[in-house]
Amino acid sequence: MTGSICHETKMNNHRPNIATSQPQLAPSILWSRSTSWVAAGSAFILRRLSQMLGTRGIPTIACIAFMGLTACTPPAPSEGAPILLFNGTGTSPNDVRAIEAVLNRRRLNYATVDSHQLNGLSDTQMMGHRLLIVPGGNYLTIASGLTSNTATNIHRAMEGGLNYLGICAGGLLAGNATTNSPNLTAGVRVGFYAVVNKGIHKAAVPIAIAGAPTVEHYWEDGPQFTGWGEVVGKYPDGTPAIVQGSCGKGWVVLCGVHPEAPESWRRGMPFNSPANMANDYAATLIEAALNGTRLPHD
Repeated sequence: MTGSICHETKMNNHRPNIATSQPQLAPSILWSRSTSWVAAGSAFILRRLSQMLGTRGIPTIACIAFMGLTACTPPAPSEGAPILLFNGTGTSPNDVRAIEAVLNRRRLNYATVDSHQLNGLSDTQMMGHRLLIVPGGNYLTIASGLTSNTATNIHRAMEGGLNYLGICAGGLLAGNATTNSPNLTAGVRVGFYAVVNKGIHKAAVPIAIAGAPTVEHYWEDGPQFTGWGEVVGKYPDGTPAIVQGSCGKGWVVLCGVHPEAPESWRRGMPFNSPANMANDYAATLIEAALNGTRLPHD
């Protein structure tokens, strides 16, 4: 499979991942252990330098210590980029690439940010950007790679004016999930599109867009958003597939399908509309989220 998996019972990267089925340490734990090892080694070296150089070597030792600490600081994403595209733990690399393709076609300036980098940003630093995009993947794994403080910072940044686009897993993460969630939906919990209960996990799904023709989109274990926001697009059963709304001063767009999906994801599936039509709509969603523009809705 080539799409992105949002269902919590399936593995990431679109195939059973036996190699990663064993329990793994979260990035924050690995980082903590690695910095502890660095700190222990650095302390030993500094003690030896102090013995050799005496008090006259204190400025040198301080300089070495400073360089050691700053070397452990994660690089921040480009401050000049209006869009942050999250590509951290749990995201689908294929979906990240698909979104990047849309951004590049529209010549939209963006920077990628992984879990460790996002964990290192304050709400004020997040607000230095205009839009955070969280793509498809496994929302439980995404949440496990973020700290509770990061979830709080995302919520605060949204209240301060940062906008958010959540696609598939990114939409599930935005809801009031039982996992580590920024809760951008005022306490509304997001569920899955009902065909999941029939054992269907991937399909060509026609989405009725308010004020526009119905277009088929690639869907894979994506959510529906009953109970929150203005409904921009609907699944065939009438439940919301695409919604929009505010969180404080921020603008939120949540999408349960993958309009960014390239033609290659559609192989073996019966689509009646070309991928470029859906891809154009992906660009529409990105630009609406970036600019806080209200799309036509029911």
